[in-house]
Amino acid sequence: MPLLRPGSPFPLGAHPVAGGTSFAVASRVAHRVELCLVDEVGTEQRVELTEQTFGVWHGVVADVGPGQRYGYRVHGPWDPQAGLRCNPQKLLLDPYARRITGALGDADALLAHHGHPFDGPSPVDSLGHVPLSVVVAPGGPDTGTRPDVPWAETVLYELHVGSFTAAHPDVPDELRGSYLGLAHPAVVAHLVELGVTTVELLPVQAFLDEPPVRARGMRNHWGYSTAAYLAPHPGYASVPGEEVAEFRTMVAALHAAGIEVVLDVVHNHTCEGGVDGPSLSLRGLDAPGYYLHGRSGHLLDLTGCGNTLDPASPDAVRLVLDSLRYWAVEMGVDGFRFDLASALGRPRGGDFDPRAVLLTAIATDPVLSVRKLVAEPWDATGAGYQVGGFGLVWSEWNDHFRDTVRDFWRGSAGVRELASRLSGSSDLYAGGGRRPWASVNFVTAHDGFTLRDLVSYAHKHNDANGEHNRDGTGENRSENHGVEGESAHPVVQAARARHVRALLATLLLSTGTPMLLAGDELGTTQGGNNNAYCAPADDPGAWALDWAGADTALLGFTRRVVALRRACPALRQPEFFEGRATPSGEPDLVWFGEDGAEIADAAWHDDDARTLQVWVDGSDVRSLDRAGHQLDDSSWVLVLHSGSGAELTLPPVGELELVLDTGTPTGEPDGPARFSGGDVVELPACTFWLLRVL
Repeated sequence: MPLLRPGSPFPLGAHPVAGGTSFAVASRVAHRVELCLVDEVGTEQRVELTEQTFGVWHGVVADVGPGQRYGYRVHGPWDPQAGLRCNPQKLLLDPYARRITGALGDADALLAHHGHPFDGPSPVDSLGHVPLSVVVAPGGPDTGTRPDVPWAETVLYELHVGSFTAAHPDVPDELRGSYLGLAHPAVVAHLVELGVTTVELLPVQAFLDEPPVRARGMRNHWGYSTAAYLAPHPGYASVPGEEVAEFRTMVAALHAAGIEVVLDVVHNHTCEGGVDGPSLSLRGLDAPGYYLHGRSGHLLDLTGCGNTLDPASPDAVRLVLDSLRYWAVEMGVDGFRFDLASALGRPRGGDFDPRAVLLTAIATDPVLSVRKLVAEPWDATGAGYQVGGFGLVWSEWNDHFRDTVRDFWRGSAGVRELASRLSGSSDLYAGGGRRPWASVNFVTAHDGFTLRDLVSYAHKHNDANGEHNRDGTGENRSENHGVEGESAHPVVQAARARHVRALLATLLLSTGTPMLLAGDELGTTQGGNNNAYCAPADDPGAWALDWAGADTALLGFTRRVVALRRACPALRQPEFFEGRATPSGEPDLVWFGEDGAEIADAAWHDDDARTLQVWVDGSDVRSLDRAGHQLDDSSWVLVLHSGSGAELTLPPVGELELVLDTGTPTGEPDGPARFSGGDVVELPACTFWLLRVL
């Protein structure tokens, strides 16, 4: 038996110290806590943690070091009607584990209950059926210098670590689908040449498959099913057990290229699901201390995933803050996108409060407050929809932008709301001192159609998920251009390509923070699946990006538009437009209609309008470079036309040069590129023009 000394309750988790390892785990309801040391053949040695301080059970175990596998057994009350589900037959993951190993086994062995969830405890020991925590040595490869990209320059790029390189021809087989695959020079070069500044990684905190997914022979692909908040997902390690070092190496490679790393974190629920779900960690430690409960021991489900972390619980708040700081400080991460972030602002499941304790703790933390913080401003309930409702330091996914831009370019909406979205959504974000970059503009994301599928499918096709096409939204605001799915017809292909380019140009040249979905620049398809959250368990390469079949013309177009955004500070302004006078003598922003005249109030309400022209003044852009010097720019005219071919009168703003035309595959004008204000031009269907004022 290893020798035990009291040690300290903090820090929580397992930390090597002189002569052994300090273990500390929080449970306010436990009567006894046993640390279980498990060797390579599965033999278990139990060490009782006899010290309890501040609700934390702790001790230093001698002669235990990095690589030791372990778990916890909690002896305590079994009272499901009060939410208490302590069962020492269940071996539990350390919530603070920095590495986990192993897979889920027999589903019944994972349950803390026997029979009905509110019946008695299960007598089945879960050892051998659950992953184990692993003691990790501190340190690792240096993560490099944070690029610290200003929000006004940020271009987000949402990607999945596994599928992004799973079929990349330049990445060695042994590195594909891994952290090191993303760090490969060919992959980093793609990101640099594309011009994105910040990768937003779908969940990389260690996750496990939900029981219904496992029962269908599937696996969780996206990763929104967290098991350990401080552990990198082991499935993305090229060498098992090296995920911490490989993650840090990946961050260093991206930082060296000037690219930030933002993590999509899931601090609203865990993989344990509802009361009928498995007991893997928090449920067995202290369910009421971590999860929102209603009456009679039932869980409050604000997430659609069976459980909700309690954002007012001291233990839950501490776990969230500690995990975020770990990723930011130890793992070099530059920011976080918070999945279903509204749930973090609803203590006790009540109304949303932007000043709720957890949101306030994140926003005022000296480490986290200087990282990028992005909220998904809704949860699974109507009360959770809070777009525009978060605090000053937060940016938010703006689904108003997504829906408005989709509707306009499929010809089903006028220009009134489009104007708000193009100019930074001041109606949502100007109040309270927020800036235009608070609006994270997107047209596609992991959740929904890819850009190619958005113009190829009118309906979702999710049968491969095994849920009889019932999953995923039916409201896609998509357009198939007369043929459902792939088509070899040149007219259909041309219409779809124009549609894609118009969507990309609108996204990248609007005020706010643009977010691209990885693979959209390559023409990636998911076959019309708009909810690719799961994949066959025996297919590790499912949903891999098709690098070999990439649309090289589209890739070149996307690079061109991203470069235009970077070169044109007037198109990424850090302050909202006000109609203010500028040194040029013109207002900072003016709207024109198809006739070249300023849009009158009544015309804004014409739902049949399909053309919008925008003057953006470049003489007073209010933008600074990183040294604090004022940036200068030209003035610009943006022309958006979603209808059929039409005659357009350019606004009376002087001489103009066409620099981007989405009617051509490359975006370069194919014909006359010089015009005068007031000229009448023929505008093809579905066209976005960008003109420089000379």
